[in-house]
Amino acid sequence: MAATGKKSVLFICLGNICRSPIAEAVFRKMATDSGVVDKWVIDSGATSDWNLGSSPDDRGLACLKKHGIETSHRARQVTNDDFMSFEYILCMDESNLSELNRRANLVKNVPAKIELLGAYDPNKQRIIKDPYYGKDEDFEKVYEQCVRCCKAFLENNS
Repeated sequence: MAATGKKSVLFICLGNICRSPIAEAVFRKMATDSGVVDKWVIDSGATSDWNLGSSPDDRGLACLKKHGIETSHRARQVTNDDFMSFEYILCMDESNLSELNRRANLVKNVPAKIELLGAYDPNKQRIIKDPYYGKDEDFEKVYEQCVRCCKAFLENNS
């Protein structure tokens, strides 16, 4: 984090195949469009190990593609090193937040700021619900929330 001179953000959800890869792709596109992507380390991960190496959900990929965004992300689980190397760890719901805080307590002197991505939502929708068991429109809602939150987060950190 400090060694690179770059800002860094890690987006987290349960499986790293729906919400967090959408947030990562949205933020990367915004940072690229704003001309600041080279100043950021951007990634996403999971609290679970269920989908390691998997591509994002096809419905999420279709939603991103509809909005002109591509991603080649593969699911990974958050590591102890992530708590030391990322400046911000932004998660999607209270369960993610609880698990991240539990894991961070096992690592000494964690510099990462762990919070809900939804804390940045100007519409005050703090929880980004898991669309996995939902429909295409649930992925669209996640996308819209990520756009609002990532825009505000980027503005706060530019």
